[in-house]
Amino acid sequence: MEDTTLLCLLFLISLLSCPANQASLTVSPSSSQLFKGQSVSLSCEEDDSSAGWTLRRNTSRDTETQCGDDWGNPAGSSCKIGYMVQWDGGVYWCESREGATSNSINITVNGGPVILQSPVLPVTEGEDLTLHCKTETSSNLPADFYKDGSFIRTEPAGHMTIHHVSRSDEGLYKCYISSVGESPPSWVSVTGEEVTFDFRSSFIQIFT
Repeated sequence: MEDTTLLCLLFLISLLSCPANQASLTVSPSSSQLFKGQSVSLSCEEDDSSAGWTLRRNTSRDTETQCGDDWGNPAGSSCKIGYMVQWDGGVYWCESREGATSNSINITVNGGPVILQSPVLPVTEGEDLTLHCKTETSSNLPADFYKDGSFIRTEPAGHMTIHHVSRSDEGLYKCYISSVGESPPSWVSVTGEEVTFDFRSSFIQIFT
């Protein structure tokens, strides 16, 4: 019994001492697709500012380069790109001096006339998902929406909402505006509902 209790104690201590992800990457405007010429701000939202988080990216032109190395204007743990071009499209993430990393975000830069504005971060099951089909001058034109190559429906105002998403809603989405053009496809991820567990309360209940 004592051996089992000791093992449980060590297990809970290891869980309590595991560091959480110390930064998350946010993007403004919050869209996985941007028009060529748009500006974008990326920020490492920090739990620990002493970690020295910097923004890095992988694109067709750069591999693991950081903001300020021939692209972007750094400001602390944030970075602004004033004029996006196609080769700015790629994967972005935050990295600390110790090598810890945040979530990654995939950004597509479109030189064409239509983009699909979709979430840059995974959508949690049960939430609503809204997609906007936009031109550079309008966001309320009638648009056709597709998932995994199959037509879903036409929305007269150019935006489509899927209520209470589930894992089956995960997939590759795109949109089309008649006489204007088609957006690039974007992958929309759906994650399970968040569950929290109070390790300290469990520790007290087990050992009291």
